[in-house]
Amino acid sequence: MEKYTNQCAKAFLTQQSKLFDEPVAYTVEEAKEFLEECYAQVFDTIEEVRQYLKEEGMDVETLTDEELEEELEVFKVEDGQYLVVNG
Repeated sequence: MEKYTNQCAKAFLTQQSKLFDEPVAYTVEEAKEFLEECYAQVFDTIEEVRQYLKEEGMDVETLTDEELEEELEVFKVEDGQYLVVNG
């Protein structure tokens, strides 16, 4: 089973401008390759995202779930998952 689904790749493609000034991928395949290269993480819930970012040293204690979803490196996927991209 591949780590990055088409939905994850499409979410990244449509939202990549919030993290990067210029596109880093133009196709689903390029997006998957980029996500793999930067070791992007996929999570099922926003609480898992919160825990991961906390472990990475980010101060997320005072952020609401909605604010956390708006963080530059957090991408909401259509199926309800979350993608965290270390750009």
